[in-house]
Amino acid sequence: MDPVMDPVEEQLTKSKVIAIVGLSPRPERDSYDVARYLKEQGYRIIPVNPTVDEVLGEKSYPDLKSVPEPIDMVDIFRRSELVAPVVDEAIADGVPVVFVDTKGINKGVTYIGTDNKAGAALAAKLICDNVPAGSDVAILQGIVTQSTGKARADGAHNGLTACGLNIVAEQTGEWDRAKGLAVMENILTANPNLRAVFASNDNMGLGAIEALKSDDMLDKVFVVGFDANPDAAASVLAGEMSATIAQNPYNMGALGVESVLKLMRGGKLDPVIDTGTVLVDKSNAADFM
Repeated sequence: MDPVMDPVEEQLTKSKVIAIVGLSPRPERDSYDVARYLKEQGYRIIPVNPTVDEVLGEKSYPDLKSVPEPIDMVDIFRRSELVAPVVDEAIADGVPVVFVDTKGINKGVTYIGTDNKAGAALAAKLICDNVPAGSDVAILQGIVTQSTGKARADGAHNGLTACGLNIVAEQTGEWDRAKGLAVMENILTANPNLRAVFASNDNMGLGAIEALKSDDMLDKVFVVGFDANPDAAASVLAGEMSATIAQNPYNMGALGVESVLKLMRGGKLDPVIDTGTVLVDKSNAADFM
C-alpha cells in the first residue's frame, strides 16, 4: 500500500506554481539561481518583472494581478521597504512567509540566506592576513540603506579595524561595475598608498580592478569581492582579483521551500537560517565558473 501523503505535500505535488517577484534575467543574480533551482526541482516558476519579457524560458508578467493562473507560493526579490505592506497583509491572512536572500523589516518573519556580516568579516580576515597592519585600505559599499549592503559594510569595517588596518575610504558604488570603477579612481587619486580594497559585490570589485590596471597598481593592491560570480572567478584564476566570497543560492532555494512547507504544517522556524559562505581563491575558483 502506498503511504498516505501529507495534505500539504499532496497540494504542492499536484500544483507547484511559484511566482518570483523581481526575478532577474542575469545569471549572476541570486534570484536567477534560486529560480533555476526551483525549476530543476520540478516547480513551475512564473517571473514577475515588468522590465523583461521572459526569464528561463518562462513568460514574465508586470505584477501578480496579471498572472492568469493560480499561484501556490510567492517568492519576492525586492527591497524590503517595498514589500513590507504586502507581507503584513499575507501574515494577517494566515499565509506562511519567509524572507529569502534579503532580510525584511517585518517582525517575526524568518530570514533565510547569507549571513552577510559574517561573509564580509571572512573577507576582512583574508585581507588582514595578507596586508601589514597600519596599511591604507578601502571599502566599496553597496547600497547601505538595504540590509545586505549595510551588513557587508559593517562586517568589513569591523574586521579591518580590529586588525589595525587604516580605512581611508568607505564609499558606495551602488553595486555597479562602472560606478565601482569611477569611485575607485577617486579613491586612488586621494590615497596613492592604498594596499587593499574590499568590494561589497564582485561587480564593483571588477570595476576597481579596471581602475587599478589603469593606474598600474594592480600588483600593489589586494582586492576581495563578494558573490563569486563567473567573471570574478575568472579574475581570481587570472591572478587579478585576490579572492571573493561565495553565497549559496541553491541552499536559499531549497531551504526556502522546505521552511514554507514546515510552516504550512504548523511548525516553527528559527529567526535566522544561515545558508553559508565560502572563501573562493585560486584553489577553488574553477568550481564557480
